[in-house]
Amino acid sequence: MREILTDIFTWPWFSVPHGYNFNGHFIRHADGNLCVDPVEPSDEDLAQLARQGVARIVITNRNHSRAANKIRARTGARTAIHPADAAHACSEGAELDDELNSGDKVGPFVVIDSPGKSQGEVVLHCPARKILLVGDAVVGDPPGKCKLLADKVVDDPPRLRDSARQLLALDFDILLVGDGAPILQSAKERLRELVDTFPR
Repeated sequence: MREILTDIFTWPWFSVPHGYNFNGHFIRHADGNLCVDPVEPSDEDLAQLARQGVARIVITNRNHSRAANKIRARTGARTAIHPADAAHACSEGAELDDELNSGDKVGPFVVIDSPGKSQGEVVLHCPARKILLVGDAVVGDPPGKCKLLADKVVDDPPRLRDSARQLLALDFDILLVGDGAPILQSAKERLRELVDTFPR
């Protein structure tokens, strides 16, 4: 794990078919440490997570349960996902404890609905630090730029584009991504460049 921002750590798992990293995030917070969309950790990373402690695991969409069960088993953390994506995640073996709903506060973040890829996709927004943390709502690829996932793997492509457009109403400068490379400055401008390519 490496500290990408103060009290926010990340670790990668390279996806050969996609050609970029899938990323797990660990956030230290006084109200309880968080893991977001945890990818497969090394033994060393898992031991570090256990030492630091994890209170909650947040899954941003139905396909990002990833290594949540392993971290839940090791740390005793409770796993949360939006109810619209819970059944699918359970069908893939995810062990779930709590619902995530728009407006919920998790650590320093506010949960915001961002459907399109799936009905229950959410993003996490930290207004105080101008951070937006996303799962599949936006992909950081190629590095320094944004894209959307291919229409063939998206439930509702027009709705996903609408959700991406609506993210521009949020105050953020940093984009942390579940897929691809993070954008640590001028991220809103990069997202606006993507949105400007959408059909009107």
